[in-house]
Amino acid sequence: MGKFSRLGNALYEGDVSIDFVGRKWLWYSISGVIILLAVGGLYFKGLNLGIEFEGGNEYNVSVGTGEATQENADKIRDAVAATGIKDASSPIVNTSGTDSITVQTEVLTTDESDTVVQAIADTANVDPEDISEDAVGPSWGEQVAQQALTGLVVFLVLVVLFIWAYFREWKMSAAAIVALIHDVLITIGIYALSGFEVSPATVTGILTILGFSLYDTVVVFDKVRENTADLRTSRQTYAEAANLAVNQTLVRSINTSIVALIPVGCILYVGAVQLGSGAMKDLALALFVGMAAGVYSSIFIATPLLAHLKSRESEVILAEKRAKARRRQNVDRYASVPAFTEDMPVADEPGADPDRAATTGAAAPTAPPRAPEASGRGRVAPSPQRPVQKSAASGRQQPSRQPRSKRGRK
Repeated sequence: MGKFSRLGNALYEGDVSIDFVGRKWLWYSISGVIILLAVGGLYFKGLNLGIEFEGGNEYNVSVGTGEATQENADKIRDAVAATGIKDASSPIVNTSGTDSITVQTEVLTTDESDTVVQAIADTANVDPEDISEDAVGPSWGEQVAQQALTGLVVFLVLVVLFIWAYFREWKMSAAAIVALIHDVLITIGIYALSGFEVSPATVTGILTILGFSLYDTVVVFDKVRENTADLRTSRQTYAEAANLAVNQTLVRSINTSIVALIPVGCILYVGAVQLGSGAMKDLALALFVGMAAGVYSSIFIATPLLAHLKSRESEVILAEKRAKARRRQNVDRYASVPAFTEDMPVADEPGADPDRAATTGAAAPTAPPRAPEASGRGRVAPSPQRPVQKSAASGRQQPSRQPRSKRGRK
């Protein structure tokens, strides 16, 4: 930890710097490839929407302890598909823990549902009364999807207003929104590619990770505002000050993300491996992917994009010109020392003697006339008022330094 602490201090002081802003096109390219993969997964594979969004029937089968295996789930899937019911031809069957199996189909009529329940009971060797059934209509699923989309839009609008009111800078709002959209696309793309079911818990997780990503972005932007508060007296450009802000908050972002991702990763493992399908797995996947994408976007996307948007402002351009002029002056500090040339007059030579210049015929340099010096209390003493006379105290015995033991004795 000592080395990591020293590295964090060096990053904060600017002794060590990682060029995040200068390599913005590299980060843009990486994010572009990831987003293309996510959009490709959405287009070719699509989202596995749960029955809460599409409507359908869900059957929860309680089996013996240890009987909720993938082999039994496959048997139940084949049995339901063999019923000949069109809306149950492609059921989704998953294990839930070690003693339960979940079966999902499209919307079925009462008779079709009874047929599916009997097929499940015969295959799993359970009583039909032990199978619980939940039916969700397609209209209710559409309402859930519409409410989720409305909540997302309202959240984004509030984010824009909050950042604009806090920083008084619309370009910071634009950069933060781009970072949030970047995180949402990556999270949804991972859901499409992995085949995980999208449930209301997924929507809750997406809204949560948007808040996490916004928090990390606001922390970095606050440091950017502090570093760029006075560009006129600063020796840095806006891009350099913004890059320093990212380096100064880098250790904090890494520590925060690690502390947040470890427990979420444990929840994801328990929900996906130990318990099977469920709301815990859906929520944990959205949190894990979204938090990782949020940390990446706040460092590699939001701040470089902000510096890119600000690069056209006149104040930022002037600060960049001043910084370049200072660098040119500091390239060679001895460039202003007078150099000797053969045809140079003797009086103009560095360190030339005026008397020698006079003997050679060259005009010796003359100093400019000096202003008359002040009199009275100035450097020149005033003229005396009367002749100097002998003082009356000149004949007295002058005091001498004596040791402390003899002082005051006669």
